[in-house]
This record gives sequence, structure tokens and C-alpha cells, in this order.
Amino acid sequence: MITQQSPFRLDGKSVLITGAGGGIGRSLVRVFHEAGAEVIGADREAGALEGLPLADTILFDQADAKATRATINAYISAHGAPDAVVANAGFTRAEHLDQVDDDVWASEMAINLNGAYALTDPIVAAMAIRGKGALVFISSVNAIAHYGNPAYSAAKAGLVAYAKAIAVERGGQGVRANVVAPGSVRTPAWDHRLEADPSVLDNVLPHYPLGRMVDPVEVANAAVFLCSDAASGITGALLPVDAGLTAGNLRFVDEVLRGK
Repeated sequence: MITQQSPFRLDGKSVLITGAGGGIGRSLVRVFHEAGAEVIGADREAGALEGLPLADTILFDQADAKATRATINAYISAHGAPDAVVANAGFTRAEHLDQVDDDVWASEMAINLNGAYALTDPIVAAMAIRGKGALVFISSVNAIAHYGNPAYSAAKAGLVAYAKAIAVERGGQGVRANVVAPGSVRTPAWDHRLEADPSVLDNVLPHYPLGRMVDPVEVANAAVFLCSDAASGITGALLPVDAGLTAGNLRFVDEVLRGK
């Protein structure tokens, strides 16, 4: 009897995940590995990738666009393009507009947008020649509406526009590009905030209709779906994984209409 493989599986597929050693990145690696993918983990330092189930590793600093492109070109020359890419690496200082200057703006753009372009541009070209490939950009709800972090927000919005460009102009060559936009994700990055102020979530969670932050595995599950054949007809899409934050203003409903 012939059994058909689930379209949600990624058995035999190679997937490059950047920022693989971070809070979301480690969940991405684990979930893609569990889906059958051969995961190529990328980060700045080898130590960040220790203990992860990786088929291969690539080291580069995405803030350096030239070095990033050179490293990826060398990898493609040696191994070919991966079947899928999850462009996850990013960074923000959690600033507001009064704290932004030219240096802050440039540094946020360097890693979050320019570096992501340098990473994926040669891969997209190789995928187009091959006739197939999938990309997922990990953006943010900050690309949809303003929640602070102005420079980061602009860069993450740029990823959405870039993904749509790939979807439109490379779709004919079989390349798909989609975006996942997480809200607040409960990663170790929150630990120092909670240690400094254990009540900080009292101000955060009322904004989220699900009443909680998103778990990193929920972001990873969305990325796996978009890279899989189950999403073969989806390209140029933006998928919020945000516990309902961008669906509407729960706090306004509660405080103004319900009078809580």
C-alpha cells in the first residue's frame, strides 16, 4: 500500500535558519528538525549553536552585509541553495522616537533589513535558477502598527515589502516568500525585565486578546507551515502570530466600553 506523505512534513528538505541560537531561533531549529528537515543553523558565533540538532552550520555577522553575502555565496557554491530559508536574525534596543539618531537608525537597518537582503538575495537567485524554493521572513507586529522601536519597525516593514517583491517577481520561477509577524514572544530576552520588575506583564498582557504572550514554538510552527507544501499556494502573505494584538484594541474595549 502506498502512503502519501503529509504536506506539512519537510523530510529530506534543507532549511537555513538564521539567528538559530536565539530564543526564537532555537525553537525554529527544533520544530523544523522534528518536521524532518535537515537544518543549517546560522549565527554569529559557534557557541550559540551548541546542542542544536543541525546538519550544518554557517557563521557570519548579519550586520555586515558584504561579509554576509560573501559567506552565503561561498556556501551556495559549495553546497547549492537550501530548499528553504527562515530569515530570523534581528535585533532592537527597544527605543522610542526621542532616542533615535542616525547611528541607531543605521545599526537597526544594517542587521534587520540590509543584512537580511544580503543573506537572501543570492539564495533567491539560486532558487529561481533551480525553479523552486521557499523563504519566510520573521518580521514583527511593529511592521503593521506602531508599538515603539521606530527604526526596528521601519526595517521590519521593509522586510514585508521585500518579501512581496520576491513573491511577485520570482513566483514564475517557483520561489515563494512569506512573512511571519510575531507579537511579544516569551523568550529569555524577557528575563531581565521580569527580574527588574516582576509586575511588568501586568501592563503588557491586557493588550493581548489571548491574555498571554506568544511562545517561540508557535512562531516556529507558522514558519514550518509556510515552508511546507501545505502552503504551496501561499506567497506574499503576512501572518501575524501575536495572540490577537493586531486584531484590535482590547484595552480600549475593556477600559472605555466595558469600564473595567
